[in-house]
Amino acid sequence: MFNDFYGLTGRPFQLTPDPTFYFESLTHRKALSYLSYGLAQGEGFVVITGEVGAGKSTLVAHLMATIDPARLTAAQIVTSKLDGEELVHVVAQAFGLIVDGHDKASALGAIEAFLHDEARSGRRCLLVVDESQNLEIDALEELRMLSNFQLGAHPLLQTLLLGQPEFRETIQDHPQLEQLRQRVIAAHHLDAMELGEVQPYIEHRLKCVGWTGNPQFDQRVFTGLYEASGGVPRRINQICNRLMLLGAVEQRSRIDGAMLSQVLEELELDGTLQLKRITPEAPQPAADAQAAATAPAAAPAALPVDVVALEELQAMLAERDAQIRELQQAVIELANERDAAPSPLAHAAHGEALANPAHDEALAAIEAKLGALEGKMLEQERTIRHTLTMLIEWIESDDAQRAAA
Repeated sequence: MFNDFYGLTGRPFQLTPDPTFYFESLTHRKALSYLSYGLAQGEGFVVITGEVGAGKSTLVAHLMATIDPARLTAAQIVTSKLDGEELVHVVAQAFGLIVDGHDKASALGAIEAFLHDEARSGRRCLLVVDESQNLEIDALEELRMLSNFQLGAHPLLQTLLLGQPEFRETIQDHPQLEQLRQRVIAAHHLDAMELGEVQPYIEHRLKCVGWTGNPQFDQRVFTGLYEASGGVPRRINQICNRLMLLGAVEQRSRIDGAMLSQVLEELELDGTLQLKRITPEAPQPAADAQAAATAPAAAPAALPVDVVALEELQAMLAERDAQIRELQQAVIELANERDAAPSPLAHAAHGEALANPAHDEALAAIEAKLGALEGKMLEQERTIRHTLTMLIEWIESDDAQRAAA
């Protein structure tokens, strides 16, 4: 509905993985690097894990879209609770094999013959297993056994395992998977997107369907989306779908914070989305507020950790902005000094000495000032990152405590 109202050519926030909408966040860039490294090795297992909706399937869809079928034959399966024998038959079907008989030996023979034929044709084979956390231990062992197929000294099958966070724990800790662990050549856990990536992510998906600025988004909406979704792409998509629908119903050309609050309340009532929200502190009664107003100066130490961290962060950002302005002014002064200085040819034409100690000292002073400011800004950047990390860790630990309660 909202596609027509906003003049879009498709659904920008669909939940089905689509490589067209692939957005390379920092964590996805890292994952793609690990995948590229793993595929270059041509053997063993590559493991990618992440929360539900973190973008694992979209990442693989993007990867599959870039694969040259003349060099690599890829098959993908999405697993349910499969045991070892069932998995072998599913793998055979994924590669398009028709197995005579329903026994495991026939399926294994068909798979091995297929892998040999592909190798002789100059193609490697890749098996992508999605939702790997559903696999039984004996099914994972069957995957390891499939990795034993070789032509001479060359492995015939490489496997990419995708799973939720508990699958990473299974791989790392289960005593029966030691041999599989030894064959994992690359692994990465997909984290949620960072706050600064939410706006580029949303605008990227909108531009993929012809967005030209309608609707516009208030900056507060991106921060609110990050807080509510935890930076998980699928959650962001769910919220944005409802936001755009509300915008179309109300014929709004601008999405603001009030609309976001309305959508989040509706989603909480529907129970269709598990939101990450920071519960605000209850307002103080009047008597408590009066007591707080007359409390000693040491009272701010009792503020919640997130409030203290936010205040510190705001102060540091203000200081950084002042340093940036000072740096810009220094650059302007340096440029003016250089422009005002006579050229060496002009000095020579008048028979003057080329050296100008006063001018050189002024330039040296400005350059020293630039160096000092750059050092301050680097230190400030490290401090800001450290404070942000502390704040995020506090919020995550607080969320975990509330979930446990």
